[in-house]
Amino acid sequence: MSLRVLVTGADGFIGSHLTERLVRDGYDVRALVQYNSFNSWGWLDSSPKQITQNMNVVAGDVRDPVSVFKAMQGCDWVLHLAALIAIPYSYQAPHSYVDTNITGTLNVLQAGRDLGVSRIVHTSTSEVYGTARFVPITEEHPLHGQSPYSASKIGADQMAVSFHRSFETPVSIIRPFNTYGPRQSARAVLPTIITQMLSGSRRIKLGAVSPTRDFNYVQDVVRGFIAMAKSDKAIGEVVNVGSNYEISVGDAARVIAEVIGEPLEIVTDEARIRPAASEVDRLWASNAKAKELLDWQPDYGGLDGFRRGITETVSWFREADNLRRYKSDTYNT
Repeated sequence: MSLRVLVTGADGFIGSHLTERLVRDGYDVRALVQYNSFNSWGWLDSSPKQITQNMNVVAGDVRDPVSVFKAMQGCDWVLHLAALIAIPYSYQAPHSYVDTNITGTLNVLQAGRDLGVSRIVHTSTSEVYGTARFVPITEEHPLHGQSPYSASKIGADQMAVSFHRSFETPVSIIRPFNTYGPRQSARAVLPTIITQMLSGSRRIKLGAVSPTRDFNYVQDVVRGFIAMAKSDKAIGEVVNVGSNYEISVGDAARVIAEVIGEPLEIVTDEARIRPAASEVDRLWASNAKAKELLDWQPDYGGLDGFRRGITETVSWFREADNLRRYKSDTYNT
């Protein structure tokens, strides 16, 4: 009998890709999507029929402990991705980030403990490190909350660590660096550039372009999640999933322009500038621990890998049905 795996946040960008991969790999998948009156499954609505026919979709809310407990019943693994992740919106609604990211994670951990699940993989973020104090960033780097979003994820991470230490709950913490690819929200910088250019604009509105990021193609991150769930060595551990390569936002924009084949001019939009002390200036991952514990390394590493991932991403956005989902002329917080 195949393992039954619950994916929280299965309706989102990474969650939908992960859910599809698990179904293709033969797992018995239960997808927890956020309840809404439209009966929308988010990005899973665009998944191939042969995928959605072979999963169990459950609508609920990670903020509700009863909803989480019911969704987790009978599951062997829980891959917990449900979260609020937009940094600009966390300036406007910080309480909702605590409620979803910290309390929601607590609900998953408590249900997992009560039900005796064999593995919980909790999703962290590279934003918890803040601006790099040394590079490449290892898992021993200090945590530094520079936005309400990152502070809420630090709190969620520490809750996960505490359950492992206090109750021996089999929790692993995966810490992906900046993930990109098809379906990503335009609140992220790469889709912002791509959708503006493909909609005909050559004057691209951006915030700061000097910060560097360690961008990771979504399929590499999906492989990281599955490797974390499979690895007994990862229990109780925090593991970076990153490419060990940094590129500035400005240089990333130029790669996108080269792939699209059009010139661009970058225009600073003050609305997109983070508060000075909140901007994370540099992120560059060490992935040595992932290689050691998970036998994982990126297929899309380095500049060549980044360009290949951008090419695949642009190809998806070029499809009219996909591009029309995005409002390229509106700043999405």
